[in-house]
Amino acid sequence: MSGFKSLFGTQDMTVGRPLNVLARFSVPLLIGNFTQQLYNTVDSIIVGQYIGDTALAAVGTAGPILNLLLVLFMGISTGASILAAQYFGARDRATLSRAVGSTLLLTLASGLVMSLVGYLVTPFLVGLTNPPEEVARGAVIYLQIIFIGFLGGGAYNILSGVLRGMGDSVYPLIYLIIASLLNIVLDIVFVANVGMGIAGVAWATIIAQAVSGALCVVRIMRMKKQIDLNKHTLRPDGMILRKLCTLGIPAGITMAIFSMASILIQGLVNSMGTAVIATNVAVMRVDGFAMMPNFTFGTAATTYIGQNIGAMKTERIKSGVRDLMKLALGVSCVLVLAIIFFGKNLIALFTQTPEVIELGRQGLLWLSFGYICFAVQQVLQGVMRGAGDTLVPMWLSIITTVVLRMPLAYGLAALTRSEAFPQGSPHAIFASLLIAWVIGTVLSILAYRKGLWRKKLPEQMRREMEAGKA
Repeated sequence: MSGFKSLFGTQDMTVGRPLNVLARFSVPLLIGNFTQQLYNTVDSIIVGQYIGDTALAAVGTAGPILNLLLVLFMGISTGASILAAQYFGARDRATLSRAVGSTLLLTLASGLVMSLVGYLVTPFLVGLTNPPEEVARGAVIYLQIIFIGFLGGGAYNILSGVLRGMGDSVYPLIYLIIASLLNIVLDIVFVANVGMGIAGVAWATIIAQAVSGALCVVRIMRMKKQIDLNKHTLRPDGMILRKLCTLGIPAGITMAIFSMASILIQGLVNSMGTAVIATNVAVMRVDGFAMMPNFTFGTAATTYIGQNIGAMKTERIKSGVRDLMKLALGVSCVLVLAIIFFGKNLIALFTQTPEVIELGRQGLLWLSFGYICFAVQQVLQGVMRGAGDTLVPMWLSIITTVVLRMPLAYGLAALTRSEAFPQGSPHAIFASLLIAWVIGTVLSILAYRKGLWRKKLPEQMRREMEAGKA
């Protein structure tokens, strides 16, 4: 029972066998990422089965745009998570309290601003992807409703990052499960029973996100042993905000670049017709599940490295990275095998159109090897972020997404034009992604070995690493 209870609350990752503490932290996080993906996938399944392929294409068109306008939250979340991990590892309660207080205020301000901005720019951004008229109409309706309740999702993303920085991966999971179950129930009620269409899916999402965000706020306010929130800490702190920006802006730029590239790629997908758009949505939903271990263990790396840097425990870095790599590769291989054998069945969850199912199956086969490569990439970049180096991962993202993936996608599409696919084969979309992942992984390995991230470490730790302790 004591072992079970130890899962709840903060976890000190500076003591104990690295493999054990990483597994204890990562398993709830992996389940949480699974739940998060389920959250999105249920929307797509209900849309595809109850409304149709056109509505499914509208949700797919909305995805990259939504991700673009989430970049501010993602940047704040990354910076807050790194600071929380380092201050928690250093047992610096006073500075940790100031960091959390500033983060709460920043979350509120950014949420309100992004709700307004997102609502106003949605028609313009949807137009950039040049979708069919009926697809565009559905995407605008979906996104504008989502932005009405944008603060709830932003609060969960940012504050769950703070909790994970302190080693608490279980409570964010519980809140996410509650929100996901609520989302499923509301989806069924609003779409299948009431007949609200794509608007019902959006309302279900923002109500569920508001619940998860509120639960995170309550959890943080109750963590009195770790954090002291009062009139002195619940106010903007210049030093903390500068650090949040230094750590978070590169991460936000990375997400922005990725999202802008996704919007441009979505434009290429949209030019290929509704069937290809629906195929891409289904593949990307399954892709989200295959990516879960990668993002999970990347987050685990950031928290583990951040806490041990704060505690000045150099010797735990090398062993932790090695154990994380084993976990990430092992879980990714299992999921890839499942996708290879059951890919057709997974695509069939989203649509009953034979053409879409077959194209989706082929797309998943293209991507399968890339998931294993991406696991390595995410762990190594997570280590860099945990050390406070968010610039190198940003440049790696720019190279793989802008320099490689986009030209490859458009170039391969131009080379594969045919009577069946006058705008290019949909295989060009998936092949370009696989090639970019593989090259990005090679570049991440080289950047990790070069060790520029070590310059962010305290001088004593840097000397110890150079002496061969890690």
